[in-house]
Amino acid sequence: MLFESVYSIADVTSQELSTTAMTAAAARAAHLIVDQAPFIFADTCATAVLGEHADELIGYHREHGNHPILSAARGQVICRSRYAEDRLDAAVSRGVRQYVMLGAGLDTFAYRSPLAATVRVFEVDHPATQAWKRSALAAAGVSVPGSAVFVPADLAVDSLSDALRAGGFAFGEPAVISWLGVLMYLDRDAIGKTLAGLSDCASGTELITDYMLPHELRDEAADQYVELVGPAAAEHGERWLSFFTPTEVGGLLARHGFGATAHVSQRDAVPAALWQRTDALRPIDLSVIACARVGGP
Repeated sequence: MLFESVYSIADVTSQELSTTAMTAAAARAAHLIVDQAPFIFADTCATAVLGEHADELIGYHREHGNHPILSAARGQVICRSRYAEDRLDAAVSRGVRQYVMLGAGLDTFAYRSPLAATVRVFEVDHPATQAWKRSALAAAGVSVPGSAVFVPADLAVDSLSDALRAGGFAFGEPAVISWLGVLMYLDRDAIGKTLAGLSDCASGTELITDYMLPHELRDEAADQYVELVGPAAAEHGERWLSFFTPTEVGGLLARHGFGATAHVSQRDAVPAALWQRTDALRPIDLSVIACARVGGP
Protein backbone atom coordinates (compact mmCIF):
# COMPACT_ATOMS: atom_id res chain seq x y z
CA MET A 1 0.00 0.00 0.00
CA LEU A 2 0.99 3.66 -0.45
CA PHE A 3 2.18 4.50 3.08
CA GLU A 4 4.01 1.17 3.37
CA SER A 5 5.92 2.05 0.19
CA VAL A 6 6.87 5.43 1.66
CA TYR A 7 8.23 3.75 4.80
CA SER A 8 10.05 1.11 2.79
CA ILE A 9 11.88 3.61 0.62
CA ALA A 10 12.85 5.77 3.58
CA ASP A 11 14.03 2.68 5.42
CA VAL A 12 16.44 1.55 2.74
CA THR A 13 17.86 4.97 1.90
CA SER A 14 19.97 5.18 5.04
CA GLN A 15 20.87 2.88 7.87
CA GLU A 16 22.00 5.88 9.94
CA LEU A 17 18.84 7.99 9.91
CA SER A 18 15.38 7.16 11.20
CA THR A 19 12.52 6.65 8.79
CA THR A 20 10.54 9.17 10.80
CA ALA A 21 13.12 11.91 10.33
CA MET A 22 13.08 11.46 6.56
CA THR A 23 9.33 11.23 6.13
CA ALA A 24 8.78 14.24 8.41
CA ALA A 25 11.21 16.34 6.38
CA ALA A 26 9.51 15.21 3.18
CA ALA A 27 6.11 16.22 4.58
CA ARG A 28 7.41 19.67 5.53
CA ALA A 29 8.92 20.14 2.09
CA ALA A 30 5.79 18.87 0.32
CA HIS A 31 3.53 21.37 2.08
CA LEU A 32 4.97 24.19 -0.06
CA ILE A 33 4.66 22.08 -3.21
CA VAL A 34 1.39 20.18 -2.85
CA ASP A 35 -0.80 22.38 -0.68
CA GLN A 36 -2.15 25.80 -1.51
CA ALA A 37 -1.90 29.16 0.22
CA PRO A 38 -2.27 30.14 2.96
CA PHE A 39 0.76 28.12 3.98
CA ILE A 40 0.91 27.02 7.60
CA PHE A 41 4.68 26.58 7.76
CA ALA A 42 7.50 27.32 5.32
CA ASP A 43 10.43 24.94 5.58
CA THR A 44 12.46 26.21 2.66
CA CYS A 45 15.44 23.99 3.48
CA ALA A 46 13.79 20.57 3.90
CA THR A 47 14.19 19.55 0.25
CA ALA A 48 17.91 20.34 0.35
CA VAL A 49 18.58 18.35 3.51
CA LEU A 50 16.88 15.27 1.99
CA GLY A 51 19.48 15.34 -0.74
CA GLU A 52 19.30 12.57 -3.34
CA HIS A 53 16.21 11.11 -1.66
CA ALA A 54 14.11 14.28 -2.00
CA ASP A 55 12.51 13.58 -5.37
CA GLU A 56 11.42 10.08 -4.42
CA LEU A 57 10.08 10.90 -0.95
CA ILE A 58 8.39 14.15 -1.93
CA GLY A 59 7.13 12.47 -5.07
CA TYR A 60 4.58 10.46 -3.10
CA HIS A 61 3.01 13.71 -1.94
CA ARG A 62 3.13 15.14 -5.49
CA GLU A 63 1.30 12.11 -6.89
CA HIS A 64 -1.10 11.46 -4.01
CA GLY A 65 -1.42 14.83 -2.28
CA ASN A 66 -5.08 14.34 -1.43
CA HIS A 67 -4.57 10.92 0.15
CA PRO A 68 -5.87 11.23 3.75
CA ILE A 69 -2.79 9.60 5.23
CA LEU A 70 -0.33 11.87 3.45
CA SER A 71 -2.36 15.03 4.06
CA ALA A 72 -2.64 14.06 7.74
CA ALA A 73 1.12 13.53 7.91
CA ARG A 74 1.73 16.97 6.45
CA GLY A 75 -0.76 18.55 8.80
CA GLN A 76 0.77 16.97 11.87
CA VAL A 77 4.38 17.99 11.20
CA ILE A 78 3.76 21.51 9.94
CA CYS A 79 1.39 22.41 12.79
CA ARG A 80 3.74 21.27 15.55
CA SER A 81 6.71 23.02 13.88
CA ARG A 82 4.75 26.24 13.42
CA TYR A 83 3.58 26.20 17.03
CA ALA A 84 7.06 25.58 18.44
CA GLU A 85 8.64 28.36 16.42
CA ASP A 86 5.83 30.77 17.30
CA ARG A 87 6.45 30.01 20.99
CA LEU A 88 10.17 30.54 20.49
CA ASP A 89 9.50 33.89 18.84
CA ALA A 90 7.48 34.97 21.87
CA ALA A 91 10.19 33.74 24.25
CA VAL A 92 12.91 35.65 22.39
CA SER A 93 10.90 38.82 22.93
CA ARG A 94 11.13 38.06 26.68
CA GLY A 95 14.90 37.74 26.45
CA VAL A 96 15.33 33.95 26.07
CA ARG A 97 18.49 33.16 24.11
CA GLN A 98 18.72 29.34 24.16
CA TYR A 99 16.77 26.89 22.01
CA VAL A 100 17.13 23.12 22.47
CA MET A 101 15.76 20.60 19.99
CA LEU A 102 15.59 17.09 21.45
CA GLY A 103 15.56 14.49 18.69
CA ALA A 104 16.31 17.21 16.15
CA GLY A 105 16.40 14.81 13.20
CA LEU A 106 16.32 16.76 9.94
CA ASP A 107 14.84 19.90 11.47
CA THR A 108 16.20 22.90 9.56
CA PHE A 109 15.40 25.77 11.93
CA ALA A 110 19.06 26.74 12.42
CA TYR A 111 19.64 27.02 8.66
CA ARG A 112 16.61 28.98 7.46
CA SER A 113 14.93 30.98 10.25
CA PRO A 114 15.86 34.60 11.03
CA LEU A 115 15.24 33.71 14.68
CA ALA A 116 18.27 31.40 14.60
CA ALA A 117 20.55 34.43 14.64
CA THR A 118 19.09 35.55 17.98
CA VAL A 119 19.50 32.30 19.95
CA ARG A 120 22.03 29.56 20.61
CA VAL A 121 20.57 26.46 18.95
CA PHE A 122 21.36 23.07 20.52
CA GLU A 123 20.50 20.11 18.29
CA VAL A 124 20.41 16.93 20.38
CA ASP A 125 20.34 13.61 18.54
CA HIS A 126 22.10 10.31 18.00
CA PRO A 127 25.69 10.77 16.73
CA ALA A 128 25.01 8.73 13.57
CA THR A 129 21.96 10.84 12.73
CA GLN A 130 23.95 14.02 13.19
CA ALA A 131 26.79 12.75 10.99
CA TRP A 132 24.30 11.94 8.23
CA LYS A 133 22.66 15.35 8.55
CA ARG A 134 25.93 17.26 8.48
CA SER A 135 26.98 15.38 5.38
CA ALA A 136 23.64 16.15 3.70
CA LEU A 137 23.92 19.84 4.58
CA ALA A 138 27.43 20.01 3.18
CA ALA A 139 26.39 18.25 -0.03
CA ALA A 140 23.57 20.75 -0.47
CA GLY A 141 25.87 23.70 0.13
CA VAL A 142 24.03 24.69 3.30
CA SER A 143 26.43 26.18 5.84
CA VAL A 144 26.12 25.54 9.57
CA PRO A 145 25.93 28.90 11.37
CA GLY A 146 28.06 29.61 14.41
CA SER A 147 24.91 29.76 16.55
CA ALA A 148 24.20 26.05 15.96
CA VAL A 149 25.65 23.41 18.28
CA PHE A 150 25.40 19.70 17.57
CA VAL A 151 25.00 17.79 20.84
CA PRO A 152 25.61 14.09 20.13
CA ALA A 153 23.76 11.86 22.58
CA ASP A 154 22.23 8.41 22.58
CA LEU A 155 19.62 9.07 25.24
CA ALA A 156 19.14 5.35 25.78
CA VAL A 157 22.54 5.28 27.49
CA ASP A 158 23.85 8.87 27.78
CA SER A 159 22.96 11.50 30.36
CA LEU A 160 21.01 14.34 28.74
CA SER A 161 22.13 16.91 31.30
CA ASP A 162 25.79 15.90 30.88
CA ALA A 163 25.50 16.08 27.09
CA LEU A 164 23.92 19.54 27.22
CA ARG A 165 26.57 20.84 29.62
CA ALA A 166 29.30 19.50 27.36
CA GLY A 167 27.68 21.37 24.47
CA GLY A 168 27.75 24.65 26.37
CA PHE A 169 24.10 24.85 27.41
CA ALA A 170 23.65 27.23 30.36
CA PHE A 171 21.35 25.57 32.89
CA GLY A 172 21.23 28.82 34.87
CA GLU A 173 19.52 30.67 32.01
CA PRO A 174 16.00 30.03 30.64
CA ALA A 175 15.48 28.25 27.35
CA VAL A 176 12.85 26.93 24.99
CA ILE A 177 13.02 23.16 24.52
CA SER A 178 11.18 21.44 21.69
CA TRP A 179 10.71 17.68 21.79
CA LEU A 180 8.54 16.93 18.79
CA GLY A 181 7.51 13.70 17.12
CA VAL A 182 9.31 11.57 19.70
CA LEU A 183 7.17 10.61 22.71
CA MET A 184 5.13 8.02 20.83
CA TYR A 185 8.31 5.99 20.20
CA LEU A 186 9.36 5.92 23.88
CA ASP A 187 8.04 4.03 26.87
CA ARG A 188 7.16 5.94 30.02
CA ASP A 189 10.41 5.13 31.79
CA ALA A 190 12.44 6.58 28.92
CA ILE A 191 10.25 9.69 28.83
CA GLY A 192 10.69 10.14 32.57
CA LYS A 193 14.46 9.78 32.27
CA THR A 194 14.63 12.56 29.68
CA LEU A 195 12.40 14.84 31.75
CA ALA A 196 14.63 14.20 34.76
CA GLY A 197 17.57 15.39 32.66
CA LEU A 198 15.77 18.72 32.26
CA SER A 199 14.99 19.12 35.95
CA ASP A 200 17.93 21.50 36.51
CA CYS A 201 16.81 23.95 33.84
CA ALA A 202 16.25 27.53 34.97
CA SER A 203 12.84 28.74 36.06
CA GLY A 204 10.91 30.00 33.06
CA THR A 205 12.31 27.37 30.70
CA GLU A 206 9.51 26.28 28.38
CA LEU A 207 9.06 22.75 27.09
CA ILE A 208 7.03 22.06 23.96
CA THR A 209 6.30 18.44 23.15
CA ASP A 210 3.57 16.44 21.45
CA TYR A 211 1.89 13.16 22.29
CA MET A 212 -0.44 10.74 20.58
CA LEU A 213 -3.97 10.39 21.91
CA PRO A 214 -5.48 7.04 22.92
CA HIS A 215 -8.31 5.57 20.87
CA GLU A 216 -11.11 7.02 22.99
CA LEU A 217 -9.94 10.60 22.34
CA ARG A 218 -9.17 10.29 18.62
CA ASP A 219 -11.58 11.12 15.82
CA GLU A 220 -12.29 8.82 12.87
CA ALA A 221 -9.57 10.29 10.65
CA ALA A 222 -6.99 9.87 13.40
CA ASP A 223 -8.06 6.29 14.05
CA GLN A 224 -7.60 5.53 10.37
CA TYR A 225 -4.12 7.04 10.48
CA VAL A 226 -3.10 4.95 13.50
CA GLU A 227 -4.57 1.74 12.07
CA LEU A 228 -2.77 2.12 8.74
CA VAL A 229 0.51 3.84 9.60
CA GLY A 230 1.18 2.26 13.00
CA PRO A 231 1.85 -1.26 11.68
CA ALA A 232 4.05 0.08 8.85
CA ALA A 233 6.10 2.09 11.34
CA ALA A 234 6.51 -0.93 13.61
CA GLU A 235 7.57 -3.15 10.70
CA HIS A 236 10.39 -0.73 9.96
CA GLY A 237 11.66 -0.56 13.53
CA GLU A 238 9.82 2.47 14.90
CA ARG A 239 6.93 1.08 16.89
CA TRP A 240 4.58 3.46 18.68
CA LEU A 241 4.85 2.68 22.39
CA SER A 242 3.00 5.45 24.21
CA PHE A 243 -0.42 7.08 23.96
CA PHE A 244 -1.49 9.63 26.57
CA THR A 245 -4.50 11.54 27.80
CA PRO A 246 -3.93 15.23 28.62
CA THR A 247 -4.36 14.43 32.32
CA GLU A 248 -1.59 11.83 32.16
CA VAL A 249 0.82 14.18 30.40
CA GLY A 250 0.05 17.02 32.80
CA GLY A 251 0.76 14.75 35.77
CA LEU A 252 3.99 13.46 34.23
CA LEU A 253 5.30 16.97 33.62
CA ALA A 254 4.26 18.14 37.09
CA ARG A 255 6.24 15.32 38.70
CA HIS A 256 9.36 16.65 36.97
CA GLY A 257 9.00 20.27 38.04
CA PHE A 258 6.91 21.76 35.26
CA GLY A 259 4.00 24.06 36.04
CA ALA A 260 0.49 23.97 34.60
CA THR A 261 0.45 22.40 31.15
CA ALA A 262 -1.40 23.85 28.18
CA HIS A 263 -2.76 21.18 25.83
CA VAL A 264 -3.14 22.45 22.27
CA SER A 265 -5.06 20.60 19.57
CA GLN A 266 -3.94 20.62 15.96
CA ARG A 267 -6.82 22.96 15.12
CA ASP A 268 -5.73 25.46 17.76
CA ALA A 269 -1.97 25.21 17.15
CA VAL A 270 -2.04 27.77 14.34
CA PRO A 271 -4.13 30.88 13.58
CA ALA A 272 -7.73 30.00 12.71
CA ALA A 273 -7.56 31.74 9.33
CA LEU A 274 -5.05 29.14 8.14
CA TRP A 275 -7.78 26.48 8.24
CA GLN A 276 -9.86 28.33 5.64
CA ARG A 277 -8.57 26.07 2.89
CA THR A 278 -9.37 24.70 -0.55
CA ASP A 279 -6.83 21.85 -0.42
CA ALA A 280 -6.83 18.51 1.46
CA LEU A 281 -5.36 19.74 4.76
CA ARG A 282 -7.74 19.35 7.69
CA PRO A 283 -7.06 19.31 11.45
CA ILE A 284 -7.55 15.90 13.05
CA ASP A 285 -7.56 14.67 16.64
CA LEU A 286 -4.47 12.50 16.41
CA SER A 287 -1.98 14.22 18.68
CA VAL A 288 -1.83 17.16 21.07
CA ILE A 289 0.94 19.66 21.77
CA ALA A 290 1.82 20.15 25.44
CA CYS A 291 3.46 23.36 26.60
CA ALA A 292 4.69 23.90 30.17
CA ARG A 293 7.27 25.96 32.03
CA VAL A 294 9.76 24.99 34.71
CA GLY A 295 8.72 26.41 38.06
CA GLY A 296 5.79 28.43 36.82
CA PRO A 297 2.30 28.52 35.35
